[in-house]
Amino acid sequence: QGSVDCPNLEFEYRDADGHGTELAELYSYTEEPELSTNRRCFEEDFHAQVQGRKWLELDGAQQKAYVMRLLDGLEVVNRDKRLKVARAILYLAQGIFGDCDNEGDVVHWSRHNSFLLYQLGTFTAFLELLNMEIDNSQACSSALRKPAISLADSTELRVLLSVMYLMVENIRVEQEADPPEWKTCRETFRMELSFPVHTEEPFALLLFTMVTKFCSGHAPHFPMKKVLLLLWKVLLFTLGGFEALQAMKVRKREELGLPPLPEDSIQVMRSMRAASPPTYSIELMDQQQQKRGHRSRRPLMKQDSLDIYNERDPFKNDEAGVDEEENDDVDSGIEGELDLMERDAIIPVMPAQRPPIERVSFPKGLPWAPKVRQKDIEHFLEASRNKFIGFTLGQDTETLIGLPRPIHESVKTLKQHKYVSISDVQIKNEEELEKCPMSLGEEEVQETPCEILYRAMLYNLPQYMIALLKILLAAAPTSKAKTDSINILADVLPEEMPITVLQSMKLGIDVNRHKEIIVKSISALLLLLLKHFKLNHIYQFEYVSQHLVFANCIPLILKFFNQNIMSYITAKNSISVLDYPHCTVYDLPELTAESLEAGDNNQFCWRNLFSCINLLRILNKLTKWKHSRTMMLVVFKSAPILKRALKVKQAMMQLYVLKLLKIQTKYLGRQWRKSNMKTMSAIYQKVRHRMNDDWAYGNDIDARPWDFQAEECTLRANIEAFNSRRYDKPQDSEFAPVDNCLQSVLGQRLELPEDFHYSYELWLEREVFSQPIRWEELLQYQ
Repeated sequence: QGSVDCPNLEFEYRDADGHGTELAELYSYTEEPELSTNRRCFEEDFHAQVQGRKWLELDGAQQKAYVMRLLDGLEVVNRDKRLKVARAILYLAQGIFGDCDNEGDVVHWSRHNSFLLYQLGTFTAFLELLNMEIDNSQACSSALRKPAISLADSTELRVLLSVMYLMVENIRVEQEADPPEWKTCRETFRMELSFPVHTEEPFALLLFTMVTKFCSGHAPHFPMKKVLLLLWKVLLFTLGGFEALQAMKVRKREELGLPPLPEDSIQVMRSMRAASPPTYSIELMDQQQQKRGHRSRRPLMKQDSLDIYNERDPFKNDEAGVDEEENDDVDSGIEGELDLMERDAIIPVMPAQRPPIERVSFPKGLPWAPKVRQKDIEHFLEASRNKFIGFTLGQDTETLIGLPRPIHESVKTLKQHKYVSISDVQIKNEEELEKCPMSLGEEEVQETPCEILYRAMLYNLPQYMIALLKILLAAAPTSKAKTDSINILADVLPEEMPITVLQSMKLGIDVNRHKEIIVKSISALLLLLLKHFKLNHIYQFEYVSQHLVFANCIPLILKFFNQNIMSYITAKNSISVLDYPHCTVYDLPELTAESLEAGDNNQFCWRNLFSCINLLRILNKLTKWKHSRTMMLVVFKSAPILKRALKVKQAMMQLYVLKLLKIQTKYLGRQWRKSNMKTMSAIYQKVRHRMNDDWAYGNDIDARPWDFQAEECTLRANIEAFNSRRYDKPQDSEFAPVDNCLQSVLGQRLELPEDFHYSYELWLEREVFSQPIRWEELLQYQ
């Protein structure tokens, strides 16, 4: 039968999901009754001001006048009145759904009103209210006293954060039909969020502070899902998404005089095809039983190189099977070997009819251009010189005297594919600045949104990373409910717990969806931070990644993947009829246990696949070129966990799994490589080649015992030197110029206080005339 694997997943990786879905994920299903409360608050006020007309019928000037009147209502002292006005503004941001007939109209009016609200200064007004709510010690202390926290404890915060999120998300998303003033508005808003004017810190820092305050236990009522979603969208808006990042990278390489990138990685990954996953032991037993019945003699057709280029491989059933046995004892009995019955329940069985078999058509060449580092050329020449002439010439890569002709050819080929990264240039510049601080002078640092954010985050960065990972751990599906773990369900649990089975099922789906959205936002914002900091300066990236490693990010991500990853990706934790904006314009059908169980008819859950890819990318970023961290992957026995993740037939996810397997292959031993030839073939065909990289055999210098602690310590010393040089600038620096001229020093005008003139004679008497001058002390060396 071949392997019982999932069908190809038609998934396009991008900065975020569709606009409607991103708006829907802001609300939990328990918040649904509040939509009608917002509507009621708006209509009571609106009908009192504007008789007999609808919001959609007002012209621009009338709409502005009404919003200005609402904003004045936010200034009142009475908390309840303020909340009613905030709810009315939230109803405007939600798209005046009471006057709309379909979902498209709701989203259209939500965008229109968001731009209108921003132009009239709503965001700034809500920012002040948010600061007041964060500092509200009464709400914090009452939440701390309660045995169980529910939605009611965070009502004001949720209203404020919802308005801010809707404004950020609606203004961030560009559409072709947007009028020119909206485009100007978008740029102004981006600048306002990136470069703070009134406050000393960017808006993202306030949200980071909310996260740490929540994790420290001082504010358990903070609605964390909304905070994290808003934080992610603010970072995405101010720093830029993946395509903007690629453009910035190309521009920066041009500025540094480096050759252009060999390819656009986003485009290469989009054109990749998924591979069939390796077979697993339960399937191997079935196959072996079949083989006993009919043994075919085809010794040369054993390896089907993971069936990459077409879905049907003529020799699939002749796979000997023995080469894929799992030698590791990690979780072999728990999650690794799925029961076939359970597997069928998760994955829809594809129809048996297949198109006629075509000849396999391999594309020309491999997907990635090979890369070579300067270090690789040096290592190659060092080894060659030792072998042929018996001594080395350090870092000299030009002198080839005494080396045979083939070595000359090899060096020429290596130099043709030499790749100098932006990071290499930055590290070199940093070394020069450390060596010659006087002659090179002050470094010119460009004030980018990324630089401002890093400077603001710098001193509390370890706490921010620990807090994010704590929440990620609490939201991971593999986490057990412990008494000491933080409660992330404060903004999803209703005041009255469910009574019926149906209500319990609905709440169960809501809680799972809530956790999935938290994982999605944390994984996306961590990846954005790492990628932007790496482009801005390599040591900023290293500082963040080192603190993530110290906070146990590597075992945490491996723990996340140590589950039935197929069932996580195909999970149906959503009730589409309850999603915003659908639930606002259509009558709710009768919910039954069967309709809740059925879920939607999507092949997979977009947000879960997105989260998995993000977490794999973070793991790759943390471990790339770091032998100590690669050894952590080996020590935590990640190979079988990662190999199970190959079951997901999505090219991008498989690529990042294979990258992680490639870096540790040399440490896994010959037996593992021998038993996993299909995986090795997939690595060869999908992952970029590094010439002279001995990843498949383990004869490399890097496979020998390594002083891992020294590696991390050296990196840490470099990071601290960079941070202190660039950000700890004392006013009285020892390198500051000194005025040595007696005339100019005595001739300087000093600003003296007014009362000094009156007490001048007394001062002279006390400080000068009455003090004996000991001239000999001036001559003594102190």
